[in-house]
Amino acid sequence: MVPSDIQRFSESRTKARAYFCYLFSKNIPNRLPSITREMIVPRLLKIKSELDSCEGVYLLDEKGVQVSPTFTKTQQIDDDIGKIRADRAYYYRAVREERCTLTDPYPSLITGDLSVTTSSPIFNENGELKYVACIDMPLEEVLKVAHPTTLDTFTKEFFKYSYAAFSIALILVALLLFAKGVQSFFVYEISTANFKIKDVFEATILLTLSLAIFDLSKTLIEEEILGRHKEHNISGPHKTMVRFLGSIIIALSIEALMLVFKFAITDPNKLIYAIYIIIGVAILIVSLAVYIKFTKLKIDE
Repeated sequence: MVPSDIQRFSESRTKARAYFCYLFSKNIPNRLPSITREMIVPRLLKIKSELDSCEGVYLLDEKGVQVSPTFTKTQQIDDDIGKIRADRAYYYRAVREERCTLTDPYPSLITGDLSVTTSSPIFNENGELKYVACIDMPLEEVLKVAHPTTLDTFTKEFFKYSYAAFSIALILVALLLFAKGVQSFFVYEISTANFKIKDVFEATILLTLSLAIFDLSKTLIEEEILGRHKEHNISGPHKTMVRFLGSIIIALSIEALMLVFKFAITDPNKLIYAIYIIIGVAILIVSLAVYIKFTKLKIDE
């Protein structure tokens, strides 16, 4: 049950974050002169009263030191005052991104169940960090806040089955290319005694495309159908795009290499066409690198 909850959290994280950021912006003063702890704590308690399942609220200073008690459902933990939280994700992510953030689920020290902490940096009128307000919520309650609508569920199922259909079609294409690639060894009688560069490259192109398409369909099945999202710098649709462009680059590189050998032997004047393909491959590689760079930056935000 827990893995499915974490998967649901990853899918609805944006909605949950938007909700809690709204609560912060509505209740907590920010970028005002003379912001003090006494101004913020009562407003944090107001948010806590609006969230029936809130596990606790507390306030950190600009260095990550807790400057207020932890206000839980039933008690006020004064011993938490002075504890250093600078190494916690809810502190350093809020400070680094300078906006409201939502952590990944983690075991709560208060209840022992999976919890999520949302935090928001608080600045003075000069844009200097003064405090970080934090709210601990049970994972189950966060999932309820971001509960998908009927339209969201229908759309998710529609795309899931659509990806399944495309994945099956891609696997069939990959198997066909593989069969043709293997068949070419017998058609052209490729062996150590009868070895032609052209025939070998044609077989290699077919097998490489087969592998790339099969790998693409495998990624679609794992991530879009089975929901097995792995930890990567690039994931989801971005990872699919990278794999797709990678297969094109590999195929074009092999084709360019084959043309270089072919024209070098038969017609050197046509080598310029192979160079055009090589230049195109180089542009694709640079474009892919730029895409990965900006995609990674977006994911890290």
